[in-house]
Amino acid sequence: MNRMAAITPEVYSSMGLNDFEYERIVSLLGREPTITELGMFSVMWSEHCGYKYSRPVLALFKKYKEAMEGEGHENAGVVDIGDGWGVTMKVESHNHPSAVEPYQGAATGVGGIIRDILTMGARPIAALNSLRFGPIVPDGTTPDAVVRRNRYLFEHVVAGIAGYGNCVGVPTVGGEVNFHPRYSGNPLVNAMCVGMLRLDEITTAAAQGDGNPVIYIGSATGKDGIHGASFASKKLKDDAVEDRPNVQIGDPFAEKLLIEGTLEALKTGAIVAIQDMGAAGLTCSTVEMSSKGGVGMEIDLDKVPMRESDMSAYELMLSESQERMLAVAEKGREQEVLDVFRKWGLKAEVIGYVNEQGETTVRRNGEVAASLDATFLTDHCPTYVPPFEVPGYHLAAQRFVLDRIPDADSHQSLLTLLAAPNIASKRWVYQQYDQQVQTQTVVLPGHGDAAVVAPRGTTKGLALTLDGNARHVYLHPYVGGLRAVCEAARNVACVGARPVAVTDGLNYGNPQRPHVYWQFKESVLGIAEACEVMDTPVISGNVSFYNESDLGEVLPTPLIGMLGVLERADRAVGHRVYGGLQLGVIEVPLPEDPQAGLGGSEYLAAVHGIEDGLPTAPDVQGEKRLCKSLIQLIERGVIAGAHDVSDGGIAVALAEIAVSSSIGIVAKLPTEGRRDEAFYSEAPGRVIVAFDREVGDEIAEFVRESELRWWELGATVAFSDVLEIDGVRWSLSELVDAFEGSIPRAMA
Repeated sequence: MNRMAAITPEVYSSMGLNDFEYERIVSLLGREPTITELGMFSVMWSEHCGYKYSRPVLALFKKYKEAMEGEGHENAGVVDIGDGWGVTMKVESHNHPSAVEPYQGAATGVGGIIRDILTMGARPIAALNSLRFGPIVPDGTTPDAVVRRNRYLFEHVVAGIAGYGNCVGVPTVGGEVNFHPRYSGNPLVNAMCVGMLRLDEITTAAAQGDGNPVIYIGSATGKDGIHGASFASKKLKDDAVEDRPNVQIGDPFAEKLLIEGTLEALKTGAIVAIQDMGAAGLTCSTVEMSSKGGVGMEIDLDKVPMRESDMSAYELMLSESQERMLAVAEKGREQEVLDVFRKWGLKAEVIGYVNEQGETTVRRNGEVAASLDATFLTDHCPTYVPPFEVPGYHLAAQRFVLDRIPDADSHQSLLTLLAAPNIASKRWVYQQYDQQVQTQTVVLPGHGDAAVVAPRGTTKGLALTLDGNARHVYLHPYVGGLRAVCEAARNVACVGARPVAVTDGLNYGNPQRPHVYWQFKESVLGIAEACEVMDTPVISGNVSFYNESDLGEVLPTPLIGMLGVLERADRAVGHRVYGGLQLGVIEVPLPEDPQAGLGGSEYLAAVHGIEDGLPTAPDVQGEKRLCKSLIQLIERGVIAGAHDVSDGGIAVALAEIAVSSSIGIVAKLPTEGRRDEAFYSEAPGRVIVAFDREVGDEIAEFVRESELRWWELGATVAFSDVLEIDGVRWSLSELVDAFEGSIPRAMA
C-alpha cells in the first residue's frame, strides 16, 4: 500500500486535523494512514462534512428529520403535498469560495444545491438565495477600499448566480440581500433549491448489491476545488489568493445535460443508488454511499475521466470538480445507464463495484491508495461541545433606554430608511435573474412577500421564501431564532399558503469562541421551538462555521427557507393592489415592550447609527393563529392583498405597497407617545391587508374570533401620487427615487 515515509504533525495539522483526531485515525485503522486516507479523513472530519461542533446542537432537529426523511435520503427531506407529489428542498452555503472568487464561488453554489435536489429523483423547479455583504455605500467608518471591495463582491456574486442559474434553466424566484460592516471580508452566499417528484420515485443514496457496478457520471475530474471542504472549515486569510485552487469552476450547460440525463436514467429503473459528488468529491460519494448501505466498494481511479493524466489518488479523491455524480446500477443493466448519459453527451464510466465485505478500497496505477471501513469516516468523527458564555453586549442591550434617542423628523427618516441598502428595492439584483423559465412562476420578486410557483401536474401552488435578520439574532439569539421562523411563516401566509416545512442555513463565526457557540446554541433552540409550534419540520439544512476574516467575524446569521402550500395556485395574492381599497392591520396582541419594538431595529441603525436594544419576542402560538386566519381569508377571496410588517415598521410597509402598486395611500396610525414608535416599530406579528369596503365587518369579526387584534388603517387612492401617514405627506416620485434608486446609484 502507498504510504508516505512519515506523517508529521505539520502534515495532518495543515489538513485541519488535531493531535487527538490523528490518534483516533491511527486507532481505527490499527496502523498509520496513507496520505490518501489521511486526506479522506481530513475532509470527512472537517466541520463542513462532519459537523463536529454543530451535531450536538442539531440534535434538536432530529425528530423532525426522522419524521420526514426516508432511509438513505441524506441530501434533503421530502414533503408530501398530496396528489402523489412530493417537494424536496435544501439550502447550502458557499461563503468561503465566494469571498475568494465571487463569480465562480456563487455559480458553483447554485450548481451544487441543484444537484442535491436532483439526486433525490426530483426535477429542480425553483432557486432562491440569501446574500450578505459589507457596506456598499460609505458609512463614515468603513474604509473606502473596503467599500469598493464589497461592491466588487456584490456585483460578481450576483453575476455568478445569474450566469449559472439563467443558463441551467431553473428560475431564481426569490431571496434577500443584506449589508453590514461585519460581512466585510467574509460575505455570506447561501443558495436554496426546490424540486418536485412523484412520491413513488424517490431515490436513495444507499449503495447495495454485491457486484453491482459503480458508475461515474458527468464532467471530467480536475485539480480544482481540492480540499474545498477543509477550506470552508477555517478562517479566511486577509490575502486569500493562495486559496483560489480551493474554488471550483462551474459549467451550467453541463449541469443542464446532467439534469436531463439523470432524470431519464432514473426512469429506466436500473439505478440502485445515486449521489452528487459535492463537498469532498469522490471521497464523499463513495464513502457515504457505502456507509449508508452497509457495504464496501472497489474503486479503480485509472478509469475516472480526468482532465490531467498525472493526477494522484489523493487529488482524484479530494477534487471537487463540478457537475459530477456517482451511481450504483443493477449488475447486468449498467449499459442501459451508460447509454442514456452518453446520449446526452456526458461522460459515463464504470469505475468499480460494490462489495459486501464492508471495505472501501481505492487503487491508482494498480496500487492500493486507500483501504478502510467507510463507517470510520462517517460514524466516528469526534464531536465537541465547547464552552459558551453570554456576551456583555447582550446584557447591555437589555438595559437600553429608548428615551435617550430623539424622535426623528418623520418625513426625512422614512426616505432615509427606504434608501438604506437593507430596505431599498433589490430590483438591481433580481432583474439579472431569469425568474420565469419553466413558465411556472405566479408571484414574481417584488410583487409579494413570497414567490409562488404553480407546478404542472397539480392545481396546488408552492410559496417559497428565504429569510433572516442577523441583527436581531446578534442582540438576542433565542428571540432572533423564534422571529426568523415566524417571519418566514408570515411571508408565505401573506400570499395565501399554509407553512409546511423548513430548510435552514446556519452561518456563524468560529464555534470555539464562547460567545459564538452561545449565539449558535441559543438561536438553534429558538428555531427548533418555533418550528415545533408552527408545525413546520426542519427537513434539511446546512451549518457554516468559521465565517470570519482579519476584519472580524460575521453576525450570527441563521436563515429560514420556508415552504408553503396553496390548495389553488390561482388564488395567490401579493402586495401589488389597486386604488379604492380599504387597508387594515391584523396583529398578534403582545405585552408592552419598554423598547417599543425599536430595539435592534433598522430605524435605529439607519437613522440614528445605533445598534442596541433587544428585538421584541414573538407570541409563536399567536403567529400560528395569524397565519391560519390569513390563509382562510385569502381562500374566501375577501383579501385583495397582504404585506408583512417587518424591517422599517408600518411606514416602510405602506411605502412599499404604494411604490409597487403605483398608487396613493392615506393612513392613520393609532399614535400614542412617540411618532417613531408608531411609524417604525418592528414588533412582530403584524400584517397589512387590503380589502373591499363591504367585507370589512366580516374580516374584523373573523379576526377577533381568532383572538387577534384588528384595526382599520386607511385606504388606497387611485390616480394619486401621494402617500400620507398621520398628516405627513410624500410624493410617489420621492419614494421611488429613494427606494428604487439607492442600490443602482451605489453600483453605478
